[in-house]
Amino acid sequence: MPRAERREQLLATAQEAFVESGYHATSMDEIAERAGVSKPVLYQHFDGKLELYLGLLETQSDKLIDQLEGALASSDDNAERVAATVRAYFEFADAPDDAHRLLFETDLTTEPAVRDLAERPFRASADAVAKLIVQDTGMPFSSAQLLGVSLVGMAQACAQRWVSEGRQTPLEEAIELVATVAWRGIGGFPLNRAETESD
Repeated sequence: MPRAERREQLLATAQEAFVESGYHATSMDEIAERAGVSKPVLYQHFDGKLELYLGLLETQSDKLIDQLEGALASSDDNAERVAATVRAYFEFADAPDDAHRLLFETDLTTEPAVRDLAERPFRASADAVAKLIVQDTGMPFSSAQLLGVSLVGMAQACAQRWVSEGRQTPLEEAIELVATVAWRGIGGFPLNRAETESD
């Protein structure tokens, strides 16, 4: 198997193992066995379990950030932006590979590099939402950031809970419920741009 193809195979196998069992309960021996390779072959591609885990976290972190950036750029209408942000979290969590668990449920939060990668999409999207709120309301960034954190935190927590509870509410209905609550909160703040247009 070509080196690049082998590396992708090992990453996919490792992701399955980490999603199922978490970092601590997964060994390099298990990953090698699942992939059908010897342990030395696995170490030819990755120096150790942490490097492998960080590579997977980075991939999922980048994927979620791309989805969230796309959501915020999808419309100039703030209600639609809020709904798109909620949708991004739900669709990320709803992926059949359950890779969202690497970011949302990691059991290695004591490792700074892991914590940074797991929190990066949350921070990035909360800050992006805060900047839009500042533009629209003139609110101080520190206050807008609290609102950004509340929106993103709600979307992530609800998506995570929705999956863990077995997706009992249909996806579209779940997104609409959470987006409605979020918009009724954030949408209540007056818009500076609306006042400017009416002058």
